[in-house]
Amino acid sequence: MGTVVSFDIRAPFAPAGALDAACAVLHDIDRRFSLYRQDSELGRLAVGDAAEETLSADVRWVLGACDELARTSDGAFDARHHRPDGVVDPSGFVKGWAVEEAVRNLDEAGASNYLVAAGGDLVARGAPAPGARWRIGIRHPELADRVAAVLEVGRGAVATSGLYERGDHIRDPRTGAIPTELVSFTVVGPDLAWADAYATAGFVLGLGGLAWVEAHPGYGAVAITAAGEVVWTPTADAARVDDGGRDATDFSATSHTPAVT
Repeated sequence: MGTVVSFDIRAPFAPAGALDAACAVLHDIDRRFSLYRQDSELGRLAVGDAAEETLSADVRWVLGACDELARTSDGAFDARHHRPDGVVDPSGFVKGWAVEEAVRNLDEAGASNYLVAAGGDLVARGAPAPGARWRIGIRHPELADRVAAVLEVGRGAVATSGLYERGDHIRDPRTGAIPTELVSFTVVGPDLAWADAYATAGFVLGLGGLAWVEAHPGYGAVAITAAGEVVWTPTADAARVDDGGRDATDFSATSHTPAVT
């Protein structure tokens, strides 16, 4: 679906067949969901060669999940209306869901320490080494080789939405406008499918998206404003690494945790 997935597996290692099976899941989901392929289920839906009720159970479930996200985000995430061409595009949910589906093969094969990255979004399990946790940098929106903040994650997911890598690809489905309040919105939580979608919705909602994400149990968010301020919710702040600036580039504004209702 136009991105690269990488696997970093540490001891205890999974059998090679488990990694092959995980990759096979990704290829199967790409075959059915990718809008880069005219023969995929969503590709055929886009051109009118298939009706939604005839699609596979997985595809219909994903579209249902996206409809629920549209409802709960008041339209900030909307797979049916965010593209000017009217094509149904659930990619903001599918990428994370695909990774979660794929890593079940690693879990079932006994792998307990790994990191899987898909286009900058991550699923983590266990630890990279005994006594350590996975350290995840949130990219500086202006300096590609620097980070704005660092998170430590054991078991969970991290997803970021912003315009600094792919240009103006995120629009408010309700208005068609490009959001300008934030330059980056990162979500940390237990499942990458929802973290990825929440990051997209949160970026559209702006600073108001922080409270919206935090209202979902287990999920937190980090926003970087256009003025260069880093703002954390309590759940994300609990994963924050504060090591005296060795990892994160300081911003002119003071980071703070907003009140969340």
